[in-house]
Amino acid sequence: MKLNKKSLAMAVALSTVTAQAHALDLGEVGGANLSIGGYVKAEGIFTDPDGGDRNFDASARQSRINFKVDKEVQGHSVTGFIEGDFWDNATDTSDTSYAMRLRHAYIQVDNFTLGQTWSGQFFANAPFDVEILDFYGTGVGSVSGSGAVVRPDVVLHYTPGGFRFSLQDPVYQDADFPDMVASYTHRTESGHAFNAAVTGREVETGIDDSEFGAAFSLAAKLNFGNTSLALSGYTGKGNNVYSGWGYNGATNPSTIAARGEVDASGDLVSTTGLSAGLSHRFNDQFRGNIRYAQVEADEVSPTVADDTLQMINVNLIYTYLPNLDFGIEWRDRNASTMPLRPGGQQVELMAMYRF
Repeated sequence: MKLNKKSLAMAVALSTVTAQAHALDLGEVGGANLSIGGYVKAEGIFTDPDGGDRNFDASARQSRINFKVDKEVQGHSVTGFIEGDFWDNATDTSDTSYAMRLRHAYIQVDNFTLGQTWSGQFFANAPFDVEILDFYGTGVGSVSGSGAVVRPDVVLHYTPGGFRFSLQDPVYQDADFPDMVASYTHRTESGHAFNAAVTGREVETGIDDSEFGAAFSLAAKLNFGNTSLALSGYTGKGNNVYSGWGYNGATNPSTIAARGEVDASGDLVSTTGLSAGLSHRFNDQFRGNIRYAQVEADEVSPTVADDTLQMINVNLIYTYLPNLDFGIEWRDRNASTMPLRPGGQQVELMAMYRF
C-alpha cells in the first residue's frame, strides 16, 4: 500500500476547510490512483434589472470539491467520481451555512459511464462553446441551454469512437422509455471540431397523455491560433426543458406547465436556438470572450412578453498565478430566466482558484 497517510489526513481536513485547498496527490491504494480536485470561487454580482431596484449580491457557494479513483482491472479502465458544491437551494440562507449538493456521482468502465453526470445534450454543445462566467447562463441558445436538467439523476453514456449514445432518467415520470441523445463529433488535424446530435423523448401533454418530441443540433468550434469561433444551432420539439425556454418563458421541470413544452391546447411547442461566440487569448495571462445567443418559441403564453430569449456576454479573465484567475463579465438578457438572473444587465467580478 502506497497511500501517504499524512496526505490523506490533510485531504480530509481540506474537504471541510476549502479555503486551504491546493493541488494534492493522495497516492495509491491497492493499485488505484486517488485524487482530489475542484475549485474555490468567490463572486460579486451587480444587477440592474429592467424592472425593480439595483442590487449587489456576493457568494462563494459555487466552490466545489471532487474525489476520483481510477484503476486498471483485468485490462479495463475503471473510474469512480463524485463531486459536490454548496448550492443546496433548500438550505436556509439566513446564516450562510450552505449544505453540500451532489453534482456528479458516476462509474466509468472503458467507454461506458453510468450515474449522475452531464446530459447528452450538454456534451453536444459545451465542448464547442466559449468560456463565460455566468453560473446560470451557460449554453443559452443551444440544445443543452440553461435548463434545470443539465445533470439527470441517472445517465448511461456509451462512447465508441466519435459517437456518443445517451439514455437518461426521463423528465416525464410516467414515460415508457428514457430520454435519448445520439451525437457524433468529428475533429480535424488543424484543431477544428464539429458535432451533430439528435434528441428524442416522451413529453407529457396532459393528464395520462404524451407525445414524442425530437430535436436536431449542430455545433462547431473553429480554432485559428489564439482565436477560436464557436457556433451552434438547434430546432425541434420536446427539448424545451433542456434548452431552458418554452411556452411559459423560462422552463423548469417541476410541473408540466412550468416545462413550457406544450401550449394551452396541449400541442408540442417548437423552439429554435442559436449561439455564436468568439474567444481570444491575448497573452499567457489575459483571455477574453464574446458570446451572443437566442432561443425562440413558436408560441408563448399571453403572459410572456417576448417569444425570444436573447443574451449577450462579454468577459475578460486574468491568470494571476497558475490556476488562480480573476475575471469580470458584463451580460445582458431581455427576459428573466430565474430569480437570480432577471431581465436586464449584470456585471460579475470573480476570483477562482482551481486545485
